[in-house]
Amino acid sequence: MNKNIVGIDWGTSNRRAYLIDQSGACLAEHEDGQGMLAVGGRDQFGASLAGLLDAMQLPADVPVIMSGMVGSASGWQEVDYLDASVPLTQLPQHLAAVTDPAWAGRATIVPGYVYRNGASSDVMRGEETQLLGAVALGHRDGWLVLPGTHSKWVLLRDGVIQSFATYMTGELFSMLSKGGTLSSMMGGDSADADGFATGLNQAARNEPLSNSLFRVRAGVVSRAAPAQQAAATVSGLLIGAEFAAAARAAEGQGIAVIGSPALAARYALAAQHFGLNCTVLDPHAVYCTAISQFLKA
Repeated sequence: MNKNIVGIDWGTSNRRAYLIDQSGACLAEHEDGQGMLAVGGRDQFGASLAGLLDAMQLPADVPVIMSGMVGSASGWQEVDYLDASVPLTQLPQHLAAVTDPAWAGRATIVPGYVYRNGASSDVMRGEETQLLGAVALGHRDGWLVLPGTHSKWVLLRDGVIQSFATYMTGELFSMLSKGGTLSSMMGGDSADADGFATGLNQAARNEPLSNSLFRVRAGVVSRAAPAQQAAATVSGLLIGAEFAAAARAAEGQGIAVIGSPALAARYALAAQHFGLNCTVLDPHAVYCTAISQFLKA
């Protein structure tokens, strides 16, 4: 019997795959640009997955578990969200089998979560798998922050989601960089320490974000601020806006950040600026641990 499993984090733009054993050790990994938008339609996901396994030189019978946008309405097949009250440790009991006959019995999709608060709701796809890994590593309580295109602030109690909120931080930064009045100024280093601190300071004053963003442009064109710091200032404003909105709830508890080293470093700086203790978790280790939980179930 096959004791290994392939875990695939299938996002909108990118795809990351890991061959995992029962201990959570990563035996092989692969990353490419074949995210949901690049696949070319729902009927092409099977061929795309076959190409991935071939590229990793893996046997056709290896089980595959996929998370992320592959389970969205625009993905391979839509998988219903779980209610936030379902414990993360029960995710292995809620996998959706891929209905494509060529992959029946071999490929499954992890459902996302929906959090409802009165008339409002929030959703996640992909982050739930990282949360399961964090819980398996002992982070069962408190605030977990998952920065990215759509950053998540998630409150856990004994491995159960109590609430979460999404911030379009990465998407807004990308949009401002590619078009609009700020785009011509966004070529500098977005991690510039002085520029990032400037953005955090402005965000901490809870000034209107749209006004603060325009003042980045005003500072450059009036020669009051260096153009090379504009990208970092915008990054500080957007990340700082997250903290200004969410940090008060985490006072006295701190946060654990699951993110790439560069992005997690910025969130750690922001946490320090807003007076929060911050622990950084390696996203690869967290994801591989999560996939091992499915293998053990």
